[in-house]
Amino acid sequence: MYSVLKGASYTLAHTPDMVIHNGTTQTTQRAIDPNSEYLKNLDKSLRSYEDCKAYLPNQTYIGNVTPHELAGYEQPWYQQKSDYNQREGRFGEIMPEDEFIGLIAICDVFDLVKLEVPFADSVKKKLEVHSLINPTFLKVFEKGLESSEVNRLVSEEHAEPLYYEGNVIGCIKAAHDIDPSLSAHVIFENLVSKASCVLSLLHLIHKNGINKEEIEYVVECSEEACGDMNQRGGGNFAKAAAEIAGLTNATGSDIRGFCAGPAHALIHAAALVKAGTFKHVIVAAGGSTAKLGMNGKDHVNKGIPILEDCVAGFAVLISANDGVSPEINTDIVGRHTVGTGSSPQNVISSLTAAALEKAGLKLTDIDKYSVEMQNPDITKPAGAGNVPEANYKMIGALAAMRKEIEKSQLADFVLKHGMVGWAPTQGHIPSGVPYLGFARQELMEKKISRAMFIGKGSLFLGRMTNLFDGVSFVLQQNSGAGQEEAVSEERIRKLIAASLKDFAKHLQDDEG
Repeated sequence: MYSVLKGASYTLAHTPDMVIHNGTTQTTQRAIDPNSEYLKNLDKSLRSYEDCKAYLPNQTYIGNVTPHELAGYEQPWYQQKSDYNQREGRFGEIMPEDEFIGLIAICDVFDLVKLEVPFADSVKKKLEVHSLINPTFLKVFEKGLESSEVNRLVSEEHAEPLYYEGNVIGCIKAAHDIDPSLSAHVIFENLVSKASCVLSLLHLIHKNGINKEEIEYVVECSEEACGDMNQRGGGNFAKAAAEIAGLTNATGSDIRGFCAGPAHALIHAAALVKAGTFKHVIVAAGGSTAKLGMNGKDHVNKGIPILEDCVAGFAVLISANDGVSPEINTDIVGRHTVGTGSSPQNVISSLTAAALEKAGLKLTDIDKYSVEMQNPDITKPAGAGNVPEANYKMIGALAAMRKEIEKSQLADFVLKHGMVGWAPTQGHIPSGVPYLGFARQELMEKKISRAMFIGKGSLFLGRMTNLFDGVSFVLQQNSGAGQEEAVSEERIRKLIAASLKDFAKHLQDDEG
């Protein structure tokens, strides 16, 4: 039996100060020309938390607006007003920066995060009323430092400063004197990724009524790497995040594949559950500070607010078949192999048509394709175009080449089988997985029958190969197999109970 998707969560942390001080576009510009007009005027292009909350793609990411509803609003969405500005949605929340810094401190188990006393006191009060934060973790805020000591750590010990509303409110110390893999900068990036992953895990558990003790394995699939100088990317984010989230019976490991990492991780998790190795596996990932404000120069030059101002995260639960939840059909898996090549036609064919053909399906048999669901508000001004739309046009063109649709039906194919993009440009985050939560609901409501999730990656970024990468899988309506098995097991139990009752009665009659 296929494993099933039992739940999904999505979270954002609004981090405008991290855009300025930690996004690589900004830090690189600061190294080249610290007095550039871009850096001087950057803070004027930053959004408030309220504006970030009210942004329609962000409300879509946490589940308050559906992709279909989002498509009904005229683009660009940053110019649109809506009635949606909730902090919490059906899938997760949009956390303000000060509370997220507090969560980073909670996720630090080596006493490397140092917060100034006033800030520590303030954020403690806010997290005290957060329903998902374990009160025992709040003790970390009792270790506040004076601002003079924080300044000394930054100036003399190369600690990474933490900013809130333009002011230094703390810092993160290096974990080693000379190891570059444990520098304050790397520790900062890793703690941000860990904290955003933890936030998503907490929402997944809470919103789906998950028994923490039932989770046996966690797979983390972000684009960060942790280790020391002897094994720079050894990991393990999965177990580190599971510890904070209270998953005491879980072990886990990390899977890396650049942007395609989440799709690889989901196939691994589905296979582990289908094989019976584990009954409940979580796939999760935190976000990346390096990509904050990645297209900031283009946005500022065109009078657009900095839209890449959030660290994102997600988590999904893959479980044994319950007869109800959507199934991950591991018999339909697309693969960009070593020999596939890099032409767009070969890439998209290997991930879609080739896998579907083996299962006797056409491209038109997939109701919805979830590709690189990047927000066009972000990518179009930067010259990258509408990324999801471009992918859908390639799939439609492939369907036309295979005579599954007429060429004149290409626009209709894109409209019917595609969606607008809404995900933040955090590398792995947009790659197929943002639709899992909506797809689960639509499949269970029988609005669609099948959805295909496609993850693609650029392996040449690591300078180890010029290859591209990609995998895909199909999520489908539950066949009812798990339910049927459960019924038959119940029937067997009743038959055994009835037999034992008859046997007991028979013994009574004999004794009588």
